[in-house]
Amino acid sequence: MADIETKGPQNGGYYDSSAPSPHLRKLANPAPLGLFSFASTTLILSFVNVQARGVTEPNIVVGMALGCGGLAQLLAGMWEFACGNTFGATAFSSYGAFWISYALIFIPGTGILEAYAEPKHAHDLDNAVAFYLTAWFIFTFCMFLASLRSSVAIAALFFFLDMTFMLLMIGAYITSEKCTKAGGGLGLVTAAIAYYAAASGLMTPEASYFGLPVIDLPKYRSA
Repeated sequence: MADIETKGPQNGGYYDSSAPSPHLRKLANPAPLGLFSFASTTLILSFVNVQARGVTEPNIVVGMALGCGGLAQLLAGMWEFACGNTFGATAFSSYGAFWISYALIFIPGTGILEAYAEPKHAHDLDNAVAFYLTAWFIFTFCMFLASLRSSVAIAALFFFLDMTFMLLMIGAYITSEKCTKAGGGLGLVTAAIAYYAAASGLMTPEASYFGLPVIDLPKYRSA
């Protein structure tokens, strides 16, 4: 069957409907947005976890966790779905949800912290946070396994993030300040790797005079 011609501005007022629309634009890469958002929010919380300059209260991260680590990453995840990238979509959407859920813990209206305010429930809060971190430790381990054919930078990012969750989880279970500080230290390493991977995604040949290698890992090839 012949292609139907449709009235339009090309070819004397008509164009072939089987040809790509001249108005379609290439979909941009959402990964740098998601990585930068993740890196910046992780950096701030990790500074608190290591008690940099004596800061111990994590409430300063609430705004970043909602707007940057949360909303921006969630949007990046939705756009990764449009790009056909299941791994990126799962990662950015999930960690966007993580940051939003983390922020909700500290917002008074949710009543989460107030539920543990009584002295008899004080230790329950540490265990409850540990349960929360356990779930994210398991999820991040799964993401690390799924990243082993991506690149060294991305695999390293998920490895250090998983170790960060593990130390923070253990610190919450045994109420160890040293363990939590160690987790904060690894969180700073994780943020640095995320910044590097994000910058690498921006520094394309079209946009930059130089690039940052992420070292691609061997991909699967069917027989």
